[in-house]
Amino acid sequence: MIQLKKFFIYHVFVLVTCVFILSGCATPTKVVYLQDVQPNVTVALQEAKEITLKPGDRLRIVVYSRDRELVQMFNLNNFNMSTVDHNNQNSYYTVNKDGKIDMPVLGLISVEGLTRLEVADLIKFRLLSGKLVRDPTVTVEYAGISYFVMGEVGNPGRQLIDRDQITLLEALSQAGDLTIQGRRDNILVLRTEDGKQTPYRVDITQTESLYGSPVYYLQQNDLIYVEPNEMRANQSRLNANTLRTPSFWFSTSSFLLSIILLFIK
Repeated sequence: MIQLKKFFIYHVFVLVTCVFILSGCATPTKVVYLQDVQPNVTVALQEAKEITLKPGDRLRIVVYSRDRELVQMFNLNNFNMSTVDHNNQNSYYTVNKDGKIDMPVLGLISVEGLTRLEVADLIKFRLLSGKLVRDPTVTVEYAGISYFVMGEVGNPGRQLIDRDQITLLEALSQAGDLTIQGRRDNILVLRTEDGKQTPYRVDITQTESLYGSPVYYLQQNDLIYVEPNEMRANQSRLNANTLRTPSFWFSTSSFLLSIILLFIK
């Protein structure tokens, strides 16, 4: 009888210990990107989409020429790019609600839907066709256009776009990459166009979901939200008395073990 009790107690203890260990384990999550990529197999990418201008965007425009005094009128106060004041609204041109910028002498120029380089070519053409400058060189740079990242990333917040095109993976990398608690299979991208916001879901563990997504190439003002995984979400709940928390299972197991031991005695 004593041996039977010892045998029973031992197996109950092992069972309770296993329950506790398993309850503390996190639900398996997908943490590897592009899991279905095959070695030496070419993946078809979308045609590269460059950032195009929208109302509210800001541009720094500099016209160079051998005659500096002649082009100074076009350069506002940002001709010397090494000393430009990025917070000074007089150092850049703003695309108005009609999609145009207003430049001295040249007047209103429609730039909505154009890339940075297309705007530079258009201004250069206007200068030459109007015989205003004989040998102009025009540079156009974005002034503060950005996207936003929220949730489980290393560096959430506003991220500046400093190139003509940026992919979702590049954007997440620029934001410090996902934390280990971030869901990689259900990233939300909110895009606002023409006064309407469209949500997109992207699984960056799967090639087709990522490369085939309309938001693979980001636009200015896109908002990326990385959801927490189940373990992270459980940790943030105020009510700890839940079937999914280790503390609940440990307390329950300890109570059941105590009852069983009293019953045996």
